[in-house]
Amino acid sequence: MNYEIREMQPEDGEVVLKIFQEGIDSENATFDKEPPTWEVWDTKHFNLCRWILEDENNEIVGWAAIQPVSNRDCFRGVAEVSIYLTSKAQGKGLGQMLLQKLILDSEEKEFWTLQSGIFPENEASIAVHHKFGFVTVGRREKIGQMNGKWRDIILLERRSKTVGI
Repeated sequence: MNYEIREMQPEDGEVVLKIFQEGIDSENATFDKEPPTWEVWDTKHFNLCRWILEDENNEIVGWAAIQPVSNRDCFRGVAEVSIYLTSKAQGKGLGQMLLQKLILDSEEKEFWTLQSGIFPENEASIAVHHKFGFVTVGRREKIGQMNGKWRDIILLERRSKTVGI
């Protein structure tokens, strides 16, 4: 099957949130208990570096976006990565496609550091991040509860070799 990455459009919002709900349901992608409204999601994420992954039937099977880690000017080039795939699209290397696109696009937009917080049980996501130059910088132990159980987060970051050097 062929896949294509394209820029996210506002009309993609409903499907983006549906895929986010799949991530919530997996209990391995986010602490969120329900997706936000599109307006909240749209405000939270940068208006650039937003990508949609479509299959050959033009069905959206994944998305990638970045959001600020701080509103302080000194951190304007630092962003947090979000990549979500439908369950049927997982395990096919598509997360790699989206992460690579996000890295290249973010560097073109002058971002010097990308970071991710990933549940340690999500080994595939951690491995993909490592493959693209992210390093593990720490583990936040029992940082939040999910369904009454404390969960850890692995912190990863990637420092650009071309931006902000």
